[in-house]
Amino acid sequence: MALPGRALLVPLCQGSWGMWRDTPAHHWRNLRQPVCLCSGSARSSRDLERELHTPVLRSEVLHYLDIQPGQVFLDLTFGGGGHSKAILRSVPGVTLIAADRDPVAFRLAQKLAEEYPGQVRPVLGRFSQLRELLSVQGQGDGSVDAVLLDAGCSSMQMDDAERGFSLSRDGPLDMRMDADRYPAMPCAADVVNALDGQALASVLAVYGEERHARRIAAAIVQARGVHPIGRTRQLARIVAGAFPSCDEYARRDRLQRPAHVATKTFQALRVFVNDELNELVAGLRAAQSLLRQGGRLCVLTFHSLEDRIVKRFLRGEDLSAPPRRSIRQHARLGATHEDEEDEEGGAEMGGDGGHWVPIQKKVVLPSTEEVQENPRGRSAKLRVATKR
Repeated sequence: MALPGRALLVPLCQGSWGMWRDTPAHHWRNLRQPVCLCSGSARSSRDLERELHTPVLRSEVLHYLDIQPGQVFLDLTFGGGGHSKAILRSVPGVTLIAADRDPVAFRLAQKLAEEYPGQVRPVLGRFSQLRELLSVQGQGDGSVDAVLLDAGCSSMQMDDAERGFSLSRDGPLDMRMDADRYPAMPCAADVVNALDGQALASVLAVYGEERHARRIAAAIVQARGVHPIGRTRQLARIVAGAFPSCDEYARRDRLQRPAHVATKTFQALRVFVNDELNELVAGLRAAQSLLRQGGRLCVLTFHSLEDRIVKRFLRGEDLSAPPRRSIRQHARLGATHEDEEDEEGGAEMGGDGGHWVPIQKKVVLPSTEEVQENPRGRSAKLRVATKR
């Protein structure tokens, strides 16, 4: 089994989007490859094929996509299908391409295809496989009218304890969005039990923006020396144990509600296991190729790592180069990432957009009322643009 290598971590910080590579042997706990501690855990999801996803910014997404009767719409990722169902119900004759890497979401799309014969085409695969998969179906470049790219983890995945995404529900420490489609793919338990402390701290710092990455990594290394880590709540307790003087929910989210101290650790492991940032870039590039001239792109992100990539992409920046900074940002280099991101979130998408013309220059955020009704959408950001 091969884990994504730490060699990718530093370039990622600088905006280089290389492919996964094998972890160098000296970053393994030992030279033996670990046993997959969560093998087959996702199979129970077949009993949970029900819509658990509340679509975020639904009205805004439908408004900016502006899909007309008879057009072709690509949903990345389909998830529970909340946005797609709203479009199918409100716009006649739409052709929906429902793509997702999650087999559970794929089966939900197949059921939706039965409800709308001839209108829904389910596609199972990752963003990086999309153009090839659609080419086989005769869907070539420039043939799509609108694309919605919904990044990150769906509520359907979070609410299934057996998938291992949520720290509030005890289950196998899995986190593979592909479920068991790739048996050799490492799960989160493999990562926390196999990587050495240095590599593990790098994963937490880069993909979770965790300030206490070294302390948490040291606690994980110490705990796994006693017993392998294989459960979500087990890992959450270990991370909380790295802060003995604090309560588990000592942190606060943007709504000033209690947030578990392991939240960023879980985000980092999920992003790392699923190669989410590289896949996001692949999805954006696929959308750019598949959209016709004048076609619309809506992108929903849920944390700053994703949003930075999307913003730079729509600006036409070279993602292999270090991010450009404004004069004001250079003057504030001592500020925290979160402060800088708050400032950027309200800023206009300036510069030459290359292939894109912004429809709404400022990022679209959920209203206070929506956040109260659907707290999981509190960190959502919507960016919209038209292909030149």
